[in-house]
Amino acid sequence: MTTAVQPGQLVMVDIPGKSLDADTAAFLRDRKVRAICLFRKNLGTEDEIRQLTADLRAVMGDKALIGIDQEGGSVIRATSLPQAPAAMALGAIGDEALAEATGAAVARGLRHLGINWNFAPVLDINNNPANPVIGERSFGEDAETVTRLARAWMRGSLKEGVACCVKHFPGHGDTHVDSHHALPTVDKSLAALEALELKPFRALASGAEAAPAVMTAHIVYPQLDGEHPATLSKTILTGILRESMGFDGVVITDALMMKAVFERYGYARASVLALQAGADMPLAQGSLAEQAEAIDAIGVALAAGDLTAERLAQSAARLDRLATQYPLSPRDYPAAERAADDQLMRDIWARGLTALRGASAPDRAAPLRVICQASVASDGVSEAGASVAQVAALFDGWFSDVEFLHLPNLRAISAADIPLDGRINVLVSNQRGRYQASAGSARPDLHIALWNPFQVLDIAAPAVVSWGYADGALDALRQWLRGELSATAAPPVTLN
Repeated sequence: MTTAVQPGQLVMVDIPGKSLDADTAAFLRDRKVRAICLFRKNLGTEDEIRQLTADLRAVMGDKALIGIDQEGGSVIRATSLPQAPAAMALGAIGDEALAEATGAAVARGLRHLGINWNFAPVLDINNNPANPVIGERSFGEDAETVTRLARAWMRGSLKEGVACCVKHFPGHGDTHVDSHHALPTVDKSLAALEALELKPFRALASGAEAAPAVMTAHIVYPQLDGEHPATLSKTILTGILRESMGFDGVVITDALMMKAVFERYGYARASVLALQAGADMPLAQGSLAEQAEAIDAIGVALAAGDLTAERLAQSAARLDRLATQYPLSPRDYPAAERAADDQLMRDIWARGLTALRGASAPDRAAPLRVICQASVASDGVSEAGASVAQVAALFDGWFSDVEFLHLPNLRAISAADIPLDGRINVLVSNQRGRYQASAGSARPDLHIALWNPFQVLDIAAPAVVSWGYADGALDALRQWLRGELSATAAPPVTLN
């Protein structure tokens, strides 16, 4: 006899603030919700985060799951923890031991905060330089690098007691549309996907080092399923992931509030379709009313026979197993251990620094002009870009004559924006997007790509790529500009 499953046990939601208010607590308790995704809006001081996760545990029980996106690089939520390098920085170094050490250090920080599920590492192979959302979040452009380093990163996290969730199945690397804003299409055959995108997922789908969880992609693969994106496709989630690859871990959807899904299906229908397709947990953010809509839709589908009790019990069992293997058991983070992890991160950022086209630091006595974007707000996925103050700090205390030029939209830079008056022009890209066509005429003397490495394809200039703009990345660049550090790593993607 199948034990009745409460629909709320299968839905991950978010909460509105930095503390657990009475209405939200009552909703979680009454609806039997066991999974919360934390976002930047929920994260105050570390003491406040630890209190919040303790309160959530008290309400949701001992099989609760508290998740977060703490990939490293530009996608980190808990910014007070040691700032992990982007996956592509690790790809530039290529050292599995460093990847494993990074995953372990990230997990130590998260367990300290009371978090037991990290939506990382990324298994997407970034083989499309026009990709607007993956970029440096990927370990590289070939399946072997991505598989090898992601496996090591995951190994470190799991050893420290934090569940991983590899993403975004079956691969978000070859897209030119961000699924947060629209529905991408990847028109490839199954054979083509098996030859590249699916290789890391297949390698980590079963066996001793299988990933405990997979997150889906809101992408349509018309040669596999012409009707639904992967998140809602039984052909992809059950046929390929479950049956062909043998994956028996948790399948969670990417956020259903993303426009790629929400505008076409809404919370209720998407939640049911995801479970029908083979997912175990819809990620349904929003107001309490919207979350209730998703939960209620599952109950209605169960009563109508559109979902079976056996099917939901299977998902509940997988989620129970994940919560049991990686329980919410916060640990201390001694100052010496935190300092060692921070130094590890900074060392990796420094080792990943990459110089292209013979780039070298300007003479300290030369007059410089530093060009960057005036401000870059968070897009809800990545953190805000480096501020003009952070860019200025790269040059403080070393160069004697520096002038700054702050443009409102760096993507639209052209030759007309770069004065030719004898100053050395240093373009510091603190925004993510690829440059527009007008940038082809721009000729800075040095291009520092803080974020999207593929920007160096748009401007013919000597370049330094940092793969990110965390404190460790900026420290490494400062040292390079002073001649104290060499940038010798090799890019794991084609940048020529």
